[in-house]
Amino acid sequence: MNTDIHLEYYLITAVVMFSAGIYGLIIRKSRISVTVSLALMLNSVIINFAAFNSYLFFHKTEGLMVALMLIAVMICEAAVAIVLFMKIRTKEEQAKEEKKPGTKKL
Repeated sequence: MNTDIHLEYYLITAVVMFSAGIYGLIIRKSRISVTVSLALMLNSVIINFAAFNSYLFFHKTEGLMVALMLIAVMICEAAVAIVLFMKIRTKEEQAKEEKKPGTKKL
C-alpha cells in the first residue's frame, strides 16, 4: 500500500457523500438543489474509482482516467443544467407576463 490512509476511510467518505446526495435528491424540490445532489453523488463515485485504482492497481492508471472522464461529464452536465434552468426561467417569466391583466401585446 502506498499511503497511510486506509481504503475503508475513502469508502466511508464516499458512502456518506452518496447518501447525502440521495437524501438531497429525494427531499429537495429545487432544480439547483437536485443538480447539486447529483454532482455530490458523482463525486463519491469518482472517489471510489480513485481509491480502488490506488489500492488494487498501483502502477496502472485506468481508474484515474475513468475518474477524469467522469469529472468532464460532470462539468458538461452542470453547464447544460445551467442553460436549461435559464431557458425555463425565461419561459416562466414570459408566461407570467402574458397572464397579467391589462397588458397588451404589441
